[in-house]
Amino acid sequence: MLVIVFIIIMVVMMYFTSVRAPKKQQEKRQQMYSGLKKGDSIVTVGGLHGVIDSVNLKKGTVVLDANGVFLTFALQAVGQVAHKAEPKIEVKHATAEDAAAGDAKTDDTKEVTTVADVKVDDAKAEDVKPEETKSEDK
Repeated sequence: MLVIVFIIIMVVMMYFTSVRAPKKQQEKRQQMYSGLKKGDSIVTVGGLHGVIDSVNLKKGTVVLDANGVFLTFALQAVGQVAHKAEPKIEVKHATAEDAAAGDAKTDDTKEVTTVADVKVDDAKAEDVKPEETKSEDK
């Protein structure tokens, strides 16, 4: 009976080491390929460092910019992603007229808070006048 249990345990261990692990690695690799985008720094399996210029998932190719030299590789040549490209954030600054009119908040921008607003909000939260705060610091 003990021998049968031992054989079953060995078969289960062989399944996880020979079938399950490669499937997880393949899923991870496929996720990496689908997440590639322009601007990512990558290292190929051959050791070439470059920045992605374009990715064509239908053809399975990636174009790398390696110091001004553009090279086309198969996606499988990507060994690892060294650095992900930072998403470009568009910052819109509100003018003084917009802030005075209270129109600094639009659908595309976040509300602009100035340092003076924060100081006033802190003073209101504590119900302390700003003059009293200055005398406490001394």
